[in-house]
Amino acid sequence: MELKNVNCGDIREDRLGESLSLSGWVSRRRDHGGIIFVDLRDRSGIVQIVFNPELSPEAYDVADQLRNEWVIHVRGTVGHRPPGSENPDMPTGQFEIIAQTVTVLNSSLTPPFYITDDLEADEGLRLKYRYLDLRRPIMQKNLTIRHKVVKYIRDFLDSNDFLEIETPILIKSTPEGARDFLVPSRMQKGSFYALPQSPQQLKQLLMVAGIERYFQIARCFRDEDLRADRQPEFTQLDLEMSFVEQEDILKLTEDLYTGMIESISPEKKLIKPFIRMDYAEAMEKYGSDKPDWRYGLEMTDITDLAKETDFRVFLNTIDNGGIIKGFAVPSQSNYSGSDMRRLEETAKEYGAGGMSHIRLQTDESGNLTEDTVLLSPGIKMPLEWSIRVSERMGANPGDLILLMAGKSKDTNNWLSLMRSYMADKHQLVAPDLLAFGFVTDFPLFEWDEQTGRWDSSHHPFTSPSPGVEHLLDSDDLGSIKSQAYDLVCNGSELASGSIRIHQRDLQEKIFSVLGYSTQQVQDLFGHILEAFEYGAPPHGGIAPGIDRLLTILTNSESIRDVIAFPKTQSGSDLLFGAPDVVSPSQLRDLSLRTIE
Repeated sequence: MELKNVNCGDIREDRLGESLSLSGWVSRRRDHGGIIFVDLRDRSGIVQIVFNPELSPEAYDVADQLRNEWVIHVRGTVGHRPPGSENPDMPTGQFEIIAQTVTVLNSSLTPPFYITDDLEADEGLRLKYRYLDLRRPIMQKNLTIRHKVVKYIRDFLDSNDFLEIETPILIKSTPEGARDFLVPSRMQKGSFYALPQSPQQLKQLLMVAGIERYFQIARCFRDEDLRADRQPEFTQLDLEMSFVEQEDILKLTEDLYTGMIESISPEKKLIKPFIRMDYAEAMEKYGSDKPDWRYGLEMTDITDLAKETDFRVFLNTIDNGGIIKGFAVPSQSNYSGSDMRRLEETAKEYGAGGMSHIRLQTDESGNLTEDTVLLSPGIKMPLEWSIRVSERMGANPGDLILLMAGKSKDTNNWLSLMRSYMADKHQLVAPDLLAFGFVTDFPLFEWDEQTGRWDSSHHPFTSPSPGVEHLLDSDDLGSIKSQAYDLVCNGSELASGSIRIHQRDLQEKIFSVLGYSTQQVQDLFGHILEAFEYGAPPHGGIAPGIDRLLTILTNSESIRDVIAFPKTQSGSDLLFGAPDVVSPSQLRDLSLRTIE
């Protein structure tokens, strides 16, 4: 018996009158006046099967017993649905299969939730029964898009002379910013492998090896506290090139993403060319190193103008080294006093102490006046001051100006959150718009308040900007720029990359600034430092996250919706029940024991 010679979702006009074999799952069964209708589902879609007792009584009797999620084989003839019964929401909605025979291939228990896209089941239940959740059409679509993205990447890079090379999963533990997952060795008691946070050092060694252009669809592992867009294991495109400068890598990345999205998701609207913005400008205008460029609401510092007021909140902030900064929301000056209080409560939920405002309301002639322009209680300034503030911020009559006061880092963060909130509230984001851009010139180091020392902004293998190496011996480490860059889209970081250090003396100097002893450097990084002495070429790369990209392309709310078998936010695998305890004998083999 031929189980399948056509997919359910592929039934079209050219199949009319054909006798076909289909197999799949019963999505829905309906009994209408002695005729049974079954929606048969496979990966390609759904088609309606008709069981008529006058045409095939044996098939009808079997169909009478069918239930949701039973696996069946059907042989039947393609016909048009009767006029008025078509389903325009289905690609196959004009057609039906008149069943001749049906065979039950397997029955099914009643699923714990309906296999439908408008599912309201708890995510924990969905993850426990992930094999059922993945039957839903939306999940099938997401995994199909994932396959197409990865295939496009491979084809594109192959056409650009890259070699796909696998690197080890069991490696040495080295500090790269997050905790390693450790794997104990049975044969070498007391020693551990680490699962790679990224193939960073390995791909650099491949450049030393003369590979020149390498890529890998890499599995990466980080034992860190999880957030909505993080998983303990994730997939990234790992890419490295020799004899290149920063612009070469950015151009290749832009070409890859542009071609991929236009091919796979043509409904998306791309801003071309990709935006380029250095780190300092991104922080100044958007308060974030991963700005959302789909709308305006750019921030402006008005600390100097705030000094002119008697408002104690402003003045105290300035005296303590803080700033006054804000943005204008177009055409929203009609906010009422109660509206403003609710908006201020939202700001406090984000961590801010409060929020000030200027409502640039106008008279009947469209003019700003002393009577129409409304300021936050406590700010008692003449109209002329409000006009200067609005001019500084690029605001127009009818706009709403929101202001926040605090330390620079905190204020930027609060305003960034409020910026996103206002954009969503007032629907400033165009549907299906993708605003890609590169943020460049990151600081080489950042000060860690907890440890009281300098740390790498990206990782310690990032090269400083040309001509600033002498500043490594100065007290002004925070001013040193790097050749690091991030790919950002719609407010999410999709990739990080940099031009790498390829000279031993410079790499050792960076390790020294970061506080590593000579012995620590040798123990942790001796292998790569030695490699640099054997003709390491200039090189650089980038590592785009595939999961995050797919979350955007599929309009998914969670990164877990684009991964076949994800973990929960606590790092648990609800399907397999992992992590789990192991037997005492397994621990003994590894010379380990657990501590209560």
